[in-house]
Amino acid sequence: MVFTRLKTQSERKLTKQICKVVLDHFDKQYIKELGDSWITVRDILTSPACWQHAVLFNRFNYPFELEKDLHLKRYHTLLQGYFPYYPKSLICYVSRTPGRIPSERHQFGKLKGYYLLNAASLLPVLALELQNGERILDMCAAPGGKSIALLQCAYPGYFHCNEYDSLRSRWLKQTLESFIPQPMTNIIKVSELDGREIGDIQPEIFDKVLVDAPCSNDRSWLFSSDTQKASYRLSRRKELPIIQVELLRSAIKALRPGGSLVYSTCTLSKAENNDVIDQILNSHNNIIPVDMKEMAIVGSHDFTFAPSGQEYGLLVLPDKGKVWGPMFVAKLKKSIS
Repeated sequence: MVFTRLKTQSERKLTKQICKVVLDHFDKQYIKELGDSWITVRDILTSPACWQHAVLFNRFNYPFELEKDLHLKRYHTLLQGYFPYYPKSLICYVSRTPGRIPSERHQFGKLKGYYLLNAASLLPVLALELQNGERILDMCAAPGGKSIALLQCAYPGYFHCNEYDSLRSRWLKQTLESFIPQPMTNIIKVSELDGREIGDIQPEIFDKVLVDAPCSNDRSWLFSSDTQKASYRLSRRKELPIIQVELLRSAIKALRPGGSLVYSTCTLSKAENNDVIDQILNSHNNIIPVDMKEMAIVGSHDFTFAPSGQEYGLLVLPDKGKVWGPMFVAKLKKSIS
């Protein structure tokens, strides 16, 4: 399969203008939180021409011809051979040089062969260490990339994909339809519940829970086309950690004793990352942070991690040659007693 340079929607994004209101706000905050690292991160985030997509293969409709083409283009598999937990069925290709592959269109009744995503999105999936037969909750699942990736790793006994926003929920359903064969839909439930209520509705049901929380999405916010709307978003930004803590409290209730929870965001903000985890640990005696240093060591081949300031998790920083992120990942375990 040979790909031509198409005038896709993703390419048209390259011409979008940076929102100065957002950039000024980020400059003030992130130079304090990240120091000199912000200079490099800023260069990557404001230069969409250097952005890349990782190519996640669908094991239910494996794209053999695409794999041959990617080998010719010198793509390599992400992280394989490095991680203690890395299922052979999870195949994701990346390149160190900018290049774009068009996404596949949704066709009813036909499975797609691959999904394009930010490679850092796989870190929360790998951190969850999903095993066959486990009951799993993806609390904020849309648009569905991490749900798809989880299903490449193992066959859960029950998979609850939740998305509160009705428009995003439809997007999630379409993604699942495009990648998952009909027989597997019997173990998948899609809902539009408020994630903050799931723990009360389904207490101690799940072996694993992923909370990929709503956050101030740094990449997309920088290219807000409506300055007034961007200013409003920034003014409400302080409310996000409150929602994130409430989602985590609900996730803890939904998690069985001995189960694991992964919290992730796509922002650099300390208030939405480390501070949220700190608040949870200070208010839950039955929750223990899981050390993620090993993931940082073995993942450094493909990712750049913040060198300091991350007490409880990992923060992926976009870097030259490793443009993935931002992505914060923290793992928590619920004690049995």
